[in-house]
Amino acid sequence: MPESHNIEWKISWRDEYLKWICGFANSQGGKIYIGKNNNGNVVSVKGFQKLMEDIPNKITNHLGIVCDINLLEESGKQYIEIVVYPYDVPISYHGKYHFRSGSTKQVLQGAALNEFLLRKAGKTWDDVIEPNASLEDIDKKAIEAFKRGAIKSNRLPQVENENDILQIFKNLRLIDKNKLKRSGILAFGKDPRNFFINAFVKIGKFGNSDDELLSQEVVEGNAFELANKTLEILDKKYFTNSISYDGLQRIETTEYPYEAIREVLLNAIVHRQYSGAPIQISMYDDKLTIWNFGILPEPITIEDLKRKHSSHPQNPFLADIFFKGGLIESWGRGTLKVIAECKSAGLPPPEITEMTGGIAVTIYKDIYNETHLQKFNLNERQFTALIFWKEKGEILTTQYQEKYSITDRTALRDLTELIEKELLIKTGDRKTTKYIFKRRIVG
Repeated sequence: MPESHNIEWKISWRDEYLKWICGFANSQGGKIYIGKNNNGNVVSVKGFQKLMEDIPNKITNHLGIVCDINLLEESGKQYIEIVVYPYDVPISYHGKYHFRSGSTKQVLQGAALNEFLLRKAGKTWDDVIEPNASLEDIDKKAIEAFKRGAIKSNRLPQVENENDILQIFKNLRLIDKNKLKRSGILAFGKDPRNFFINAFVKIGKFGNSDDELLSQEVVEGNAFELANKTLEILDKKYFTNSISYDGLQRIETTEYPYEAIREVLLNAIVHRQYSGAPIQISMYDDKLTIWNFGILPEPITIEDLKRKHSSHPQNPFLADIFFKGGLIESWGRGTLKVIAECKSAGLPPPEITEMTGGIAVTIYKDIYNETHLQKFNLNERQFTALIFWKEKGEILTTQYQEKYSITDRTALRDLTELIEKELLIKTGDRKTTKYIFKRRIVG
């Protein structure tokens, strides 16, 4: 049995492993084996008879839970198995809440702790009443936009004849004890920042490094209009479009696929933890990154996002509004749509990573970036040439030969390999031969 996200191997017992047991109990459960080395081989455990008495007592006294403690044997060597079950109530160790996320343990604090305690109580952040909010804080234009989307998507067609905002909110379960929930303010509020200061999007344009901030924007509004506002600013101020013609037909090409960016934004709005930092969009010469605060809900992993997976929205009431309003799907297909849109546009798959307490999605505007090219096992000449000539969009054999002081045969072999790897396209013949980049750089 290999070590994994819910299995730990330890050579000997230490009381600090009570923290790991706490983390397992607060997540999906797990097993700790005492008497196994890092390779999973049994090394035997000293004083196992006493440990079989001490460990369960320490677990009960310090954590208030019960675990299965089993004495096992392999090749005449004894080792101990501690089976930790997941608990529906929060478990603390000396006043701190430990949580197992992936293969690491963390101490929950601040916003993450609040989210954790709410979920253990059977609620989510967006399901909580906002006591100071009233229908006076609701933007009627956002309600009308929702109604149009709900009718068009046929997910809530009966809303067409409903003009009573209070009744609409009741139908969407956004009212509790005649008070508005946080999800209602986020989706339809005139100014959600009056209640949740970090409910906005920040855009930054960076130079050659992350500390070289060239310009920045702040986008505000309710969740129903935030994505559209952000996309409009990106398109007008940050994206460069190129114009070409197919006969008399005018073709406009954007740096990034519109639907992919929109989908990432909508996912960020639905899945972020609003008690943390705002959504942040970082623009670079060759890529953009959209980051939102909050870890992935269990049992979803980064790899799961790259294939069909179940939907576990951080804010299910907000997600339900977006679904009924026709903005998102409800079956965890958002990331798959982003991947498909990038592929259709001739771009590399988006990079999805966990970063500084949140999830970052990076989309490159062409396939000729260092991260993507490293996957092709290129030699140094091929690698640097694709970066060097990508702005021009083509390479000539003579140019390649002169730049690297190589023979015509070596240059031809290098360029032919780039064609075989589908990184270049050959056009012309003999003296007119050109090696064209598959996706011309816009701008």
